[in-house]
Parts: sequence; C-alpha cells; structure tokens
Amino acid sequence: MDGFRLPVGLWAETGVRWMRDNLDGLLGAVSTAMGWLVRSLTDVLVGSPIVVVVLVAVLLAWLLRSWRFAIATGIGFALVLAMGVWVSALQTLALVIVATVIAVAIAVPLGILAARSDRASAIVRPILDLMQAMPAFVYLIPAIVFFSIGVVPGLVATIIFSLPPGVRLTELGIRGVDAETVEAGYAFGARPGQILRGVQLPLAMPTIMAGVNQVIMLALSMAVIAGIAGAPGLGQDIVQAMSTVDIATGVEAGIGVVVIAVFLDRLTGALGAARQHRSSLLGLLARRRETAASARGLAQAA
Repeated sequence: MDGFRLPVGLWAETGVRWMRDNLDGLLGAVSTAMGWLVRSLTDVLVGSPIVVVVLVAVLLAWLLRSWRFAIATGIGFALVLAMGVWVSALQTLALVIVATVIAVAIAVPLGILAARSDRASAIVRPILDLMQAMPAFVYLIPAIVFFSIGVVPGLVATIIFSLPPGVRLTELGIRGVDAETVEAGYAFGARPGQILRGVQLPLAMPTIMAGVNQVIMLALSMAVIAGIAGAPGLGQDIVQAMSTVDIATGVEAGIGVVVIAVFLDRLTGALGAARQHRSSLLGLLARRRETAASARGLAQAA
C-alpha cells in the first residue's frame, strides 16, 4: 500500500485537456461572448461622466433604502474617486454584475428544478457541496487552461464559485412555501406553471433575494482573487501590491472593494426586505379572502 497512489489529479487534468482540445469552438464562443459583455459594461461605466455614475448610485440608495444610505453611498464613491482607484473599481463592478446575472440565470432554474424534484435535488446537492468546499484558487487553474489569461477566466471562475448559494436558497424558498397555499391554488384549477409563477415564486422571493445577495458577495470576493488570472480591476491592483509589498496601493484597493461590497450588499438587502413585505401583504390578503369566502359559505348554508 505504500506505493499505491490514486491519480485523481491526472484524471482531472486529462479531462480538462480533452475538453480544451475537443470543445475549442464552444469555448471560443463562450470566451468571445463573456469578454464582450464585461468589456461593454466596463466601457459604459468608465465612459459615463463620473457625476452621472455617482448620482445614479445615490438615487438607487435613496429609493431602495434610505437617505442616510444615499449620503453614505455618495461619501463612499467620493472616497474611491479621491484615492485614484475609480477605474479599477468600475472594472470590478462590471465583472461582479455580469457574473451575478449569469450565475443567477443558472442558479434560479436549477433551484426550481431541485425544489420540484427530489431526484434532481439528490443529484444537485453533492455537486453544490463539492463546489462550495473546493478552494477558490482551484477554479482558476482549469479556467486559465480553457481561456488563457485575461478577464474571461476570472469571470468563469467567479460564476462557478458564486453559484451554489443561489441554487440552495432558491430551492429552500420554494420548498418553504406553505403547502396549504399551493393546494388552494390547485383547488382553483391552476396548472403547475401558474402555481410556480403566481404563488411559489412570489412567496419565495425574499429567500431567493437572500441567495442573490450571497451570490453577489461571493462574486465580489472571487473577483479579487480573479486578479491573479489577469482580470482587470481592484483584484489586479491588490495582486500587484502583494508582489511589490506596496502597502498604500493594497489598502486603497481594499477600501475600494469594501465600498462596492457595502453598496451592493445594502441594495440587495433592501430589495429582499421590500419583497418580504410585499409577500407578507399578499399572504395577509389571501387569508382575508379565505376568511371572507368561508363566512359567505356559512351564511349561505344558514
């Protein structure tokens, strides 16, 4: 047994290289599409006047949360601008937004499938466990093999790393919808698709939004690590600061990451709270309708 070694790593390397050699056209299309998305959004953000970007962020903070958060957002963005990391911060923001949109577009349908099928849930759960337990740096290795150095491997690694909480919380939210409410929908003749769109998704939305919040936070943390793969932004600034032991640059880039993280976290939290309030109102109205219908039924029986 001393000389026995299971070559799992070699098997994985063989599989990755086979995919690279046989799926070259698909990988090239994915690389082109993802690179275009990030570069286009980056160009829009960087090319927009600074006042416009700050004003939009402040208005979003004010409308979705409070005037205090709007003031804090303005101060935070002004600090990023004053430190000279404005362009890097917008590059990181573009990467996080694109990664979050793609991750959520994959995670929500998978979560719905897992919630509606125990077999699918049993298949998806160990895969998510593996994805969450795997160190973040490991995702960069096959991504670099597939897509070389640049923004695309960083984006792909970010999507994979941030995907699991979106799937888990979507499944949890849908499974947590009151069974009696679902049965009431079926009793009124609604089809499964109508139940999903009209009952389960609205009531599960607060939990789903919590999953989106976690996806954003993980995407932001991975976007910094993706700087090792050559993805531009604050992550690349931090990597360069580490290689040269540049404390000033590292601190400024780190503060930029904190400002973006707090801004995105509070916004998604506010959206989740609004959805929860709306779901509570919907539930209250539904209970009132049921009570009124029962009262009418008793009155007619009498």
